[in-house]
Amino acid sequence: MAESNGKKNWLKKLVRSSTALVGNLNAAIGQRKVSAEVLAEIEESLILADLGHRMAAEIVAQLAKHRSEKSLDADAIRILAANHIAAKLSGHQARLDSAHLAAEARASGKPVVVMLVGANGSGKTTTIGKLASELAADGVKTMVAACDTFRAAAVEQLAEWCLRSGVACLRGDGNSDPAALAYRALETAEAEQYQVLLIDTAGRLHTKGELMAELSKMERVLQKRDPLAPHHIVMVLDATMGQTAIKQLEVFTLAVKVTSLIITKLDGTAKAGIAVALAEQFKIPIVAIGLGEAIADLQAFDADEFARALLGIGNEG
Repeated sequence: MAESNGKKNWLKKLVRSSTALVGNLNAAIGQRKVSAEVLAEIEESLILADLGHRMAAEIVAQLAKHRSEKSLDADAIRILAANHIAAKLSGHQARLDSAHLAAEARASGKPVVVMLVGANGSGKTTTIGKLASELAADGVKTMVAACDTFRAAAVEQLAEWCLRSGVACLRGDGNSDPAALAYRALETAEAEQYQVLLIDTAGRLHTKGELMAELSKMERVLQKRDPLAPHHIVMVLDATMGQTAIKQLEVFTLAVKVTSLIITKLDGTAKAGIAVALAEQFKIPIVAIGLGEAIADLQAFDADEFARALLGIGNEG
């Protein structure tokens, strides 16, 4: 996925989130002295942005230490808040780009298996298509296994992504067992010396126990072929779901070992702060964020740039 380069224009796509949060902060602060009442309103604004109660309380505690400073205006508060968020998130970011996956494949001499999981409508199939396109563009020999055998439209969508990017796509019929298809894909990827195997899975509600159990089965079946597979289990989460995303991740982590997160649809929500709450609560790194439909809109996660964009710093112009 594309790396960030300084203050990239794509970060301005967080404008709905930053505009809402900055507007609420400005309304809370105004021209008033930063009193206990103002701090309480700031905390409420941060919670409304879905940063989570813990993070909001921590930021307000930091602000309280500076409340006597004459320079503590709205801009200074935004900078202090952004710095605190960036410091927290810096420990919860990782890389899952072409260079890292190719290096991992060279080191092991086997295909790196990346399984994507998530709820219905999270943008998982589109995300895996973007990943496949980027890997192919960077010369990484990649295969995709379309294991969402319940939804023909998802298979067709993924096959179209693969066709456009020249990536091999293994698909079964509508009655295929997803775990068996994943196993066959890994077998083929090993035999044909692919570097990366991307496995798409059916979107499932976290409340459906039998479907969650199926994910666990896929993990076990893959391990019969390679005890370390899948090497990465990436959960794709829809930022517009807000606090529901927390419950989804909680349940998914009980079924499989989620190793990293991709947060999508951050361009369409006023609550991008959910990314902060997810990483902080579960201590699972974010590898990318989605800010639109184009391939370039899937961007490697950068804690500092994300925090600054969330607080509207550098989004002007």
